[in-house]
Amino acid sequence: MDDISRLQKMIDECNDIVFFGGAGVSTESGLKDFRSKDGLYNMKYKYPPEEILSHSFFINNTEEFYKFYKDKMNALNILPNVCHEYLTKLEKTGKLKAIITQNIDGLHQKSGSSNVLELHGTIYKNYCLKCGKQYDAPYVFNSKGIPKCECEGIIKPKVVLYEEALDDEVVEKAIDEISKAELLIVAGTSLTVYPASSFVRYFKGKYLVIINNDETNYDGIADLVVHKRIGDVFKQLKI
Repeated sequence: MDDISRLQKMIDECNDIVFFGGAGVSTESGLKDFRSKDGLYNMKYKYPPEEILSHSFFINNTEEFYKFYKDKMNALNILPNVCHEYLTKLEKTGKLKAIITQNIDGLHQKSGSSNVLELHGTIYKNYCLKCGKQYDAPYVFNSKGIPKCECEGIIKPKVVLYEEALDDEVVEKAIDEISKAELLIVAGTSLTVYPASSFVRYFKGKYLVIINNDETNYDGIADLVVHKRIGDVFKQLKI
């Protein structure tokens, strides 16, 4: 039995499925990932992207942060791909209980999925550091220079930057969903970003599946490992 047939059999068999996704899920829609050879971390910038996407850089070099953020994180005109669409349909059957994502692009919700846990926040929520007023993504991405509130405070995306902690409530929900799942599908992530990468350890269900172009540290304990493009896998799956 080939890999796709084995995955299809697992999906058909299980009624408590959780999907855990990383940047590789969004690359099918045209967004750059981070760690692949063509990813953001291997591009040349004035500063390394990992430094730009840190809390201290945001505070100390806000203008430079926003140049990079507006150029590389704007997903307003990006459309969901075959993976997002498949997961939306699977959720509607009642089999997919949750999507846990490391992505901030909102493509799962754009596709129609409802139970999406965003570990690293979202570009769609922004707030003033001074007064707390909320702003939408178009306001931020269409602003000139540093986006400012009407009170003149600096607006910050509700995105978890390096040096910042994940939201405790989101983490608890993610761990709870993973620990209850029969089938955990991990896709498009190298499983190297801590603490999100450690969540797989809470899985105690029937099948662990990893779909990723490159090897991960968890391949050895997975029931099925598929080293293929995510789009090539999900376009062959049936509901």
